Amino acid sequence: MTVEKFIQIAFSIGSRYYLVAGVYYLIFYVLFKRVFASKKIQAAYPKLGDYVREISYSLGTILLFALVPILIVQNPDIRPYTTVYDNIDDMGWGYYWFAYLLMFLMHDTYFYWAHRIMHQPSIFKWVHKVHHLSTNPSPWAAYAFHPLESIVETGIFVLFVFTIPIHSSHLFLFFFFSIIYNAYGHLGWELYPSGFSKSKIGKWINTSVSHNQHHKYFKGNYGLYLLFWDRVMGTLRDDYDEVFEKVKAKQ
Repeated sequence: MTVEKFIQIAFSIGSRYYLVAGVYYLIFYVLFKRVFASKKIQAAYPKLGDYVREISYSLGTILLFALVPILIVQNPDIRPYTTVYDNIDDMGWGYYWFAYLLMFLMHDTYFYWAHRIMHQPSIFKWVHKVHHLSTNPSPWAAYAFHPLESIVETGIFVLFVFTIPIHSSHLFLFFFFSIIYNAYGHLGWELYPSGFSKSKIGKWINTSVSHNQHHKYFKGNYGLYLLFWDRVMGTLRDDYDEVFEKVKAKQ
């Protein structure tokens, strides 16, 4: 492992996090705070200490996230055993785009079940409690994990690079999309329109309202991108649709 490469990867991951969360925060919490204040999912705002805690834990997460590619993909002894490829023509453009869908579904499934396991009482206090200190989350909470949870979250990266053919650009672009949606889930405002949670497509998609409920009540709504597993497994909160419409009525 070279220190330079580690710093480069950590900077890349950190830049995505601070850029995305920072833009959300700047728009909703600073520049247009008065415009959006009455439309917030939870009326109260996080305290300064909450922002500091979220950003501090996120920094640790970024460093751990950077360590995994160094140990695996950048390791000449291990990389030959991975499914990472460098030439797009090796698999073709058809597979290249299909791989994003595959990664999306794999990550959503992995997250749901890992998330539910982390909510087991014997595990929660050691792994997931730090993230739930944000009962009224801000975009900065997207990566606010205990180091043990950060390790759990990196499991999807390991799964990707050892199970399906992955181009190096897949990893960058997919995880860029992931932080955009993750930060939206912790935003504190709902961006989807009224009626979305009950629509044929929208009822399967996770929303900021859904994840905000999860942070507020600690139970139900475990999905990341989708609500598929929540609906199939009966873990979607019964009041989700009602709360969604109440939030949109304020907007």
